[in-house]
Amino acid sequence: MDKSDAYHQQMVHSNIAKLILRLGIPTTVSMLITNIYNMVDTYFVGTLGVSQQGATGVLFTLQAILQAFAFMLGHGSGTHLAKHLAIKQERAASRYISTAFFMGFGIGLILLTFGLIFLEPFMVALGSSPTILPYAKDYGFWVLLSAPFFITSLILNNALRYQGKAFFAMIGIAVGAGLNVFGDYLFIQVMELSVFGAGMSTAISQFVSFVILLLFYLKNAQARLSVKEVTFDVTLHGHIVVAGLPSLLRQGLASISGGILNNVTKPFGDAAVAAISEVNRYSNFVMCVGMGIGQGLQPVAAYNYTVKEYDRLRKGALFTLLFSTAVVAVLSIVTLIIPSQIVWAFNKDAEVISLGTPALRYAAISLFFSPIAVISSMLFQSVRKSAIASILSALRSGLAFIPTIFLLVYGMNLGFQGVALSQPVADVLTAIATMPFLIVSLLS
Repeated sequence: MDKSDAYHQQMVHSNIAKLILRLGIPTTVSMLITNIYNMVDTYFVGTLGVSQQGATGVLFTLQAILQAFAFMLGHGSGTHLAKHLAIKQERAASRYISTAFFMGFGIGLILLTFGLIFLEPFMVALGSSPTILPYAKDYGFWVLLSAPFFITSLILNNALRYQGKAFFAMIGIAVGAGLNVFGDYLFIQVMELSVFGAGMSTAISQFVSFVILLLFYLKNAQARLSVKEVTFDVTLHGHIVVAGLPSLLRQGLASISGGILNNVTKPFGDAAVAAISEVNRYSNFVMCVGMGIGQGLQPVAAYNYTVKEYDRLRKGALFTLLFSTAVVAVLSIVTLIIPSQIVWAFNKDAEVISLGTPALRYAAISLFFSPIAVISSMLFQSVRKSAIASILSALRSGLAFIPTIFLLVYGMNLGFQGVALSQPVADVLTAIATMPFLIVSLLS
């Protein structure tokens, strides 16, 4: 049995729950590890001061911009990669991944160049206060320097997942994350390089992850990665962009929303920016479970939709939704019980704890609803219903969040409490809006 036949057997005839978990758990682990090292980064930088930790929140928004392009190209090419592997068109699959990979590297170089030229106004636009700005520039320099490798690492990660090689994707991410944790300790605690050292650690770890993922891909993937397979066919580029549009909207609007959030929070002080940064990082950590298992569903959904195994597709979607919701619910309950202890673990500043505790409690309540919106968007994206997926992605990331934060903070004069409530309220509204689409999809 060749690679193509073995892959078909796995996707269409194996136990659907076990298959999704086998593909989703390594992805979940990868995302959890990434978020753990982000939180460790927050912890180490937090030992330097409140303004320094506020800089990590600003750069979190920049990383969301890079992820927006990476996920658009990774998910967009991956959806068609799975489709063409399902119908045994490996040459076409190779064109999609090769084009997406080199396009991503080019976008990274453009962002690196213009980001460094306009570094200070860029950091201000992302929400840096005068006291946060010097640290944001130090960190931002390294994040921008690693942009081409960060984007292409995520594209390779997704390409491996869509070919049933999620374990290799996990290893590449895990090694980079571990290296970043060690680098934070070395550069911040031992060498006392402050935020500049934290950024340097991040850049080094991204490059190492890129090299590992590239080697794994070249050795284990079905679809070839080669500059010879890059095409300038406008139709193929359109397929990638359209299929990846939900991811671009999800992450792109998240970066815009992050910039708005930082700017709206800035008048309440650096402690407020640091507190919201901690809450967002921790919330993303919990949401990784839903997103990771959802990404395990994506290659299964794309493949089975192509070969018209619709009943199997529905069973997989329902299992993913129920499993993710159950796990996220447990983590949310734990968060509700010990919110102040969680905030304290990242920052011992009394004001940060005071502001962050209720904000984290609000976030924990809304996390119960997050799997509905996240997994539904991923499902529709995988079956090439890009319009629905784009609408659902845009709701949580911006269309619901942006008017909500302005209404709560300025319209209702809730101050920082409005900031803390804005994302939770947007999450609940998004889940409510998603339910009709999901129900119709599962019943049809």
